[in-house]
Order: sequence, then structure tokens, then C-alpha cells
Amino acid sequence: MKGLSHMYRATLVSLVCNIALVLIKAVALVLVNSLAIAMDLGISLVGLTVSIILYYSIKLSVQPADLMHNYGYGKVENVCEGMEGVVLIGIALAMSSQAIVGLLHPNPIRLPWVGFGACAVNVMLNFGGAYYIFKMAKKSGSPAIHAEGVHFKLEGVISAMIGVAFIIGITLKAKGFDHLARHVDPLAALVVSICVVIPSAKLAKNSFFKLLDATVEEGSQIEILKQVAKHIGKICDFRELKTRTAGRKKFVEFKIIVPEDISFRRGHDIVSEIEKDIRGNIPHCEVVVRLQPCDKDCTFSRKGERCPYLY
Repeated sequence: MKGLSHMYRATLVSLVCNIALVLIKAVALVLVNSLAIAMDLGISLVGLTVSIILYYSIKLSVQPADLMHNYGYGKVENVCEGMEGVVLIGIALAMSSQAIVGLLHPNPIRLPWVGFGACAVNVMLNFGGAYYIFKMAKKSGSPAIHAEGVHFKLEGVISAMIGVAFIIGITLKAKGFDHLARHVDPLAALVVSICVVIPSAKLAKNSFFKLLDATVEEGSQIEILKQVAKHIGKICDFRELKTRTAGRKKFVEFKIIVPEDISFRRGHDIVSEIEKDIRGNIPHCEVVVRLQPCDKDCTFSRKGERCPYLY
């Protein structure tokens, strides 16, 4: 539960920081009319949306396993990572096209010192938030919280780059290079777009390798039961059947209950036969069958009769 508490704390900090960042950047965009700030604002809006989704994802990730998700919901955090990566890539591509148009037809920005001041505040918020979120991610071991920390760190670097661009623009304008100064803002937006695409693509790629586990299709489930039923005269019971898919691969695991006095060799042979039958009838399937001795709480044991599965 401590890990869960750390995740909620990180999510709360992320939410508060993102709200503050969105407000600061929205005001700065209206006052300064900067394409680079518009790009930065789009990233913060994604961050705010992800913070809200992350909060509910954490609630879902701790839900116990059920009939349709035998391995639980822990990987919903990876889905959240993937969503963030894909949306950031989309924003970066859209803003890069706007940046190219801006380079061809540059517009002057207003109040560059206001833009620089906003960037300085954003850098402090981003790196401060990243430090705390990384700390909580380490304690909780959550990949989604770690991804949020990476997002904050990246956003801090971007705000710093935009702040430097404002200084360069102010310096060029002071030196009389007004035409060059107009190109600094769209150029900064283009550089920021490139910087966003690379880590976002990596984030999306890594997360999509770890999607939610779902059970195998109904036909394969029935086939598993059929193959186990072929050996019903050798085992007392079977329990805790769990299946999942990863691409075309299927993973099956369950326990079989055997008499306590059965030999290890005989138990091993039964397990091997069941695994071989399932693998032979379900393509691309990996099977793990665990052996468990009975607790002698059956009807035969209570009546003092010999176990019919001992032979």
C-alpha cells in the first residue's frame, strides 16, 4: 500500500504542476504570440490530460485478477505510457509543419521578456516536479510514474531551450537584425518538435511491447479443458487456470492436484503428458502446469477408503 500511496502523491503533484504550467503558458501565448510557446502549451495540455488518466489508471491497475484478465490490470500503466507517447508525436508533427510555415513567413513576437520570464518559471516547475516524481517512481516501482517524470524533465529542457531562443531573439533585435530575429521563434519551435518526437517515439515503442494481458480466445479455452479432461482419471482436481496472449503467442498455466503419496516420477510424467497434449493442439502455446499434493479433505479420505487416483 505504500507504493500505491507514492503513486497517488506523484499523480497529485503532476496534476497541480500541469495546471499551473497550462495557465502560465496560455497567458504567455496571448501576450507574446510565440509559436514555440504554443508548442510548449500543447505539451503541457497533453501532460495535464495524462495526469488525469494516470490517476484512474492507478486505481484500475490495483484491481484483482478476474475472469477476462487472469493476470490482473497492472499493465494498464503501460497503456497510459503509450497514449502519452503517441499524442506527443502527433502534436510535434503538427507543430513542426506550423514551424516550417513560420520560417517561410515569419511574424514578429511581442514582449519577448515576458516570454523569457514565463519560460524561467516553467523550468523551475518542471524540474522541481520531475525531481519529486522520479523520487516517488523509485519508491513505487511504477513505470507510468517514471514516464511522467521523464515527461516533466523533457518539458523542462524544452522550456529552457525556448527561453534561450528568446534571449537570442532579443540580442539579434538589439543588434539591428530584425529579420533574423523573426526567424528565431519558428526555428525554436521546429527544434523543440524534433526533440519531442525522439523520446516520445521511444516511450510509445517500449510501452506497446507491454500491453494488457487478455485471456486466450474461447476456442483455445475449450481446447485446454478438453485436453485436461483426457487425464481426469489421473488427477484429483485442477485449479487456478490462467491464460494470456502476447501477439500470436499464448500462455497457459494452472495447478493439478494429485494424491499426496504419489511418486515424484509419476507426478512429473502426468505434468509432461498434459503439457504435451495442450501444446500439440494449440499452436504457439507455452504451458506451465504446477503439481500440488492433495490435502486429504476429499470424500474418500473422510470415509477411510483408498484413493482411486493411487495406482
